[in-house]
Amino acid sequence: QAQLVESGGGLVQAGGSLRLSCAASGRTFSRRAMGWFRQAPGRERDFVAAINWGGGRTDYADSVKGRFTISRDNAKNMVYLEMNSLKPEDTAVYYCAAAYIDDANTRPSQYAYWGQGTQVTVSS
Repeated sequence: QAQLVESGGGLVQAGGSLRLSCAASGRTFSRRAMGWFRQAPGRERDFVAAINWGGGRTDYADSVKGRFTISRDNAKNMVYLEMNSLKPEDTAVYYCAAAYIDDANTRPSQYAYWGQGTQVTVSS
């Protein structure tokens, strides 16, 4: 059964850091690009970051460039999102997603599998 499980969310003060992790089952992970998205209350699900299978290509939303880093460990079927210099506007539920193909895309429609999400709250 395809499965993505996020962890690492929580409450942090502005300026702080968090590291999100996503554990994937084999068939949701192998040879696929992976992405992180987020959704704040009353808003659309927004692209945050993506990484291709080999890890050599990454893409970031402008709002997180220079603060967030996506990485993956293919031997462990894991994807990570290191978040630094967090701001209150980063508050959202963060979702891990596996793309249909090895294309680090920014569009949610290009992702086949989704996790349940992990809450990140940044206090001012």
